[in-house]
Amino acid sequence: MSFSDRSSGRRRTAHAARTALGASALALTLLTTAACGPDNSSADTAVTAGAGAAPNIGLPANLEDLKKWKFDDWEKWAKDYALPAAAKGFWTLDKLLKAKPNEPLPPPAAPPAAPPAAPAQPTQAPAQPSQPAKPSQPAQPGQPTAPGAPTAPATTPGKPPAGQPTQPGHPTPPPAAPKPSNTQQPASQAPAQPAQPTQAPAQPAQPTQAPAQPSQPPAKPAQPSQAPAQPAQPSQAPAQPPAQPAQPADNGNDPLPKTVNAQPLPHPYTKLAVHGKLFADAPGSGAEAAAGLSHYQCSATVVADPAHPGKSNLVWTAGHCIHQGKGGKYFSNISFIPAFNSNGALSGGKQAEESQYAPLGIWNATQAVTSPQWKAEGGDGGSPATQYDFAIIRVQPGEGGKSLEETVGGAVPVWFNAPREQLNVTEYGYPAAPPFDGMELNRCESGKPTRLSYDPARPPMLTIGCTMTGGSSGGGWLAVKDGQPALVSNVSVGQHTGDPKYQAGPYLDDVAAGAYDFISKKG
Repeated sequence: MSFSDRSSGRRRTAHAARTALGASALALTLLTTAACGPDNSSADTAVTAGAGAAPNIGLPANLEDLKKWKFDDWEKWAKDYALPAAAKGFWTLDKLLKAKPNEPLPPPAAPPAAPPAAPAQPTQAPAQPSQPAKPSQPAQPGQPTAPGAPTAPATTPGKPPAGQPTQPGHPTPPPAAPKPSNTQQPASQAPAQPAQPTQAPAQPAQPTQAPAQPSQPPAKPAQPSQAPAQPAQPSQAPAQPPAQPAQPADNGNDPLPKTVNAQPLPHPYTKLAVHGKLFADAPGSGAEAAAGLSHYQCSATVVADPAHPGKSNLVWTAGHCIHQGKGGKYFSNISFIPAFNSNGALSGGKQAEESQYAPLGIWNATQAVTSPQWKAEGGDGGSPATQYDFAIIRVQPGEGGKSLEETVGGAVPVWFNAPREQLNVTEYGYPAAPPFDGMELNRCESGKPTRLSYDPARPPMLTIGCTMTGGSSGGGWLAVKDGQPALVSNVSVGQHTGDPKYQAGPYLDDVAAGAYDFISKKG
């Protein structure tokens, strides 16, 4: 169900952290901060209390506060954004060919919807006994589903790459969250039975009306018959709490999308030069590093720089492609090769010179920023942290100060808070794990994304059918905005075994926009 075993040089994260992450949704509703910006005097604040941040990380406890961060707030937090550039000539062909595919993070063995569903349902159950006279109201918990979220993408699987069998997928819904709630409702409805006897005294009041006909005095006992009606009012008071939970009834999950087969693009990649390969060294030492076992490869996309229009040196990728996550560090020797192997010089196991497989040069990163959630919580598998698994890097200008955008002939704008119902996604990347070899740029025309969520308090991830494998991590997801392609996500989580085969990427909200604005202005 999950990807192949990750190499020992990859990130090491305690499994206990993932269990604690299940409490993040509840913690987000309980914790508040006095200010939006990071408080550097605090030793243990975190984006979510359940995640357990590294000391002095200086993050707000409330996600909404993080969305309001300004440039100064990001600068106080992102003190390690500056990176040493790789030495000229560091990435030789031998190192490039040894680089291991940085796998999209595998989904967890347990369904993501199950943990958050349990605490959410009991809070809604009391609404049923408190509203015995209003049977239409229990339908409210189903309303907060994300607007416009499609239930299945309209896609047509293409032909598979050479040697790859076609495996048409079928929508497979994640285990439905409402089922556990049905099993719990009978227990939660038990208090409803004592509520009915409060109405029973109203029935004996009817015999008291019979003596009222011969004489007026019995009219006084009729007043106590009205008194029992008053206790019915307290039973309405508990009706208010069920209106407070804003969590969707499905916990932010749709049925999984159908498998879409990746298609290799024809050489040369002249019009697709904004897409390329990202290489980096994971932190490590000793024999493993000496043997070159710390080299990794991902995919990435050149994006526009609002502070430097027409001269961008910014590249978008996944957070796990440049940073280890919780308790870890930034990777080193981060370099981007746009239009890698554009002319097919390395295809079919051939050897080539750098000018052939890197016709637009090798661009070394000098700055990088990822989300506070990934840095504080990220690990080896799908989790709430992957809902913010993105990163932006800045590369050194070329000879004569020529920018990356000018060299490749363009840059892709980023579309933040994109309406889900307007998205038709095409993914680009260089998959390198079998049956791919990392030499070819591939594309999945995946259509409308569905939702995947590990924490319903955070924006659900975009999910598409695609057969790309390790090495496609960080690859750009494009959708059309105002007639032009715009980046809406990147590969983070993926499953390329079984059926359906799919990948998921973060929904780029105000947190992503804040990180983007910060590194744009730092250039």
